[in-house]
Amino acid sequence: MTCRRASLAALLLAATVAGAHAQTQGSAPPPAALPLRAAWPVVRRYPAAEARQAVAVDATHFYAITNRAIGKYLKATGAKVAEWKDVDGGPFIHLNSGVVLDGALYCAHSNYPGVPMVSSIEVWDAASLRHVRSIPVGTGRGSATWIDRRDGAWWMMYAHYPSPSGEPGKGPEYSVLVRYDTEWRETGAWAFPKAVVARWDGMSSSGGVWLPDGRLVTAGHHAPELHVLRLPTAGATLVLDAVVPVESEGQGIALDPADPGLLWSIQRRTGEVLVSRMR
Repeated sequence: MTCRRASLAALLLAATVAGAHAQTQGSAPPPAALPLRAAWPVVRRYPAAEARQAVAVDATHFYAITNRAIGKYLKATGAKVAEWKDVDGGPFIHLNSGVVLDGALYCAHSNYPGVPMVSSIEVWDAASLRHVRSIPVGTGRGSATWIDRRDGAWWMMYAHYPSPSGEPGKGPEYSVLVRYDTEWRETGAWAFPKAVVARWDGMSSSGGVWLPDGRLVTAGHHAPELHVLRLPTAGATLVLDAVVPVESEGQGIALDPADPGLLWSIQRRTGEVLVSRMR
């Protein structure tokens, strides 16, 4: 495909995605008001039975995550090399996005769709997939959906949902990104812009990663797009820089530590892990 045709195809895809959202979300801003970018193409894909909630990545492996199970796969071949599953009647309810740091896999966990919302961070040894630690963050903020680390701080996403899966009086607009220090003391919290909340279509942010340049990329629950955000210079609401069409339909995402230009995601309906090249 020539560069001209590729650019045209990307623009048409962006327009299609924006148009679909405008039809299904009456409160979403019109497509012309959104800073749409060209789609990030899929360059690799792997089948993974656990690709239901998220994917996490280290230098040599990826980890497909579902509510109560994790599969470990070789990046080079896609071969499954290990798995972890909760025991019958075990304590795990709803694992969500994960990140691999210093040889450990950290996953956001909650009692979704139970209320009141209770959250924790669950930790596995990435080499053996042995569960090694639980960090309780309790109630009050929402349902933990993703976690990342940047500049020595932990960043946790807490989602809110409409009733009956959410707490009374708090819908998706109460979803919040919280920053913690290394002792898990809260040091800041940011709301999401209305334009992004509208595009969640009644859900919330299910995935997020910090890029090396300080931008934040987040995914919703089911829309085939990503939201590029940044911290505000004043106030406590994140700033939307761009909406990027992608093939994957929401859920947890991961940045490849071996190649920060690659973004990993999942496609729930096909049971696949997707790798996209960011532009």
